[in-house]
Amino acid sequence: MNEKTVLGMIFANIHEEALDSLTAMRTMGSVPFCSRYRLIDFPLSNMVGSGVTKIGVVTNADFQSLMDHVGMGKPWDLSRKTDGLYLLPPFSVGSASMWGNRIDAIYGNMNFLQQSNQTYVLMSDCNNILNFDYSKLFAAHDESGADITILGVKGKMPSNIGSVLSFDKINPNGRITEMSLDIKAGEEAFYSCNIILMKKYLLETLITSAHSKNEVSFQRNIIMANLKNLKIHAYDATDSFAGTIESVQSYYDISMSLLQKENRKKLFSSPVSTKERDDMPTLYGPDSSLKNSLVADGCIIEGQVENCIVFKGVKIGKGAKVKNSILMQDTVIGDGAKINCIISDKNVSIKNNAELSGADTFPICLTKNTRV
Repeated sequence: MNEKTVLGMIFANIHEEALDSLTAMRTMGSVPFCSRYRLIDFPLSNMVGSGVTKIGVVTNADFQSLMDHVGMGKPWDLSRKTDGLYLLPPFSVGSASMWGNRIDAIYGNMNFLQQSNQTYVLMSDCNNILNFDYSKLFAAHDESGADITILGVKGKMPSNIGSVLSFDKINPNGRITEMSLDIKAGEEAFYSCNIILMKKYLLETLITSAHSKNEVSFQRNIIMANLKNLKIHAYDATDSFAGTIESVQSYYDISMSLLQKENRKKLFSSPVSTKERDDMPTLYGPDSSLKNSLVADGCIIEGQVENCIVFKGVKIGKGAKVKNSILMQDTVIGDGAKINCIISDKNVSIKNNAELSGADTFPICLTKNTRV
């Protein structure tokens, strides 16, 4: 399989209900992550790094911040005359409705599929933190002769993100013979990351049929319903760093795990591109201290910071103590404030001498523009 024969499709809004306040005014794909990235940076970088040169980003609602971030795709080398990056909003001729589900979203973009010259389609969501060379997936798909190949990982079954497939029985050649939907959350399983590769004509056929029957579940009505009719294979990506965001708690846990050097090295084993915001270097006051934290450019730190992820433009006042927290872009922590286990969205302001503490098992999440 030539990588240039693969069309990428990324679903920017799916699973955003899992992050509550963090997706109140943005898509899942534009949620900030790890001091400088957005969640969509990972599937975009994975696809481009694997040779995919045409990618459609399927949007639904609140996609202004996503448009601002991805633009014409220049950071990912997708601003080009042929192929490149396409934003696919939820409006088609004669319709002003939002996508109701994955099947509707793909059917609504059938023209995009049909007008593309690629032979295969690689689909991905934005809730998996994964840095993976998809060329390995392409090669495995070719060698196995599979109709559909699904990338999965082994770990605790996610919850709160809709229907998740688990692969219960797999032949030695990788073909799935039994799978389940919505098994008990937290159980050890080999589960789907919703990264799926198949031929374009097959996807068009399956989606058209499902839509004509008013079927709404891609996992149940397309994947599970064709388990015996099609050769559906699993590809195990467990050796890579893989984190599935299923809740604010999992977002916090995955983020904080990257304070460990070995996890960062594993996740960023190959480049992850993003839109850059040029800033001055971070300034540290004479009484400031920093321990085991990730700090972006453009910050002013005059207090104490420990076990934190700090985005660009954050200001931490004199005498402030900030621990075990995620501070997104342009957050302001006042002088003398004491902060522990919080997630502050963009432009949050915490006044002088305020005390705010959550727990590592229940972080407090402050929505965008909050004043405390």
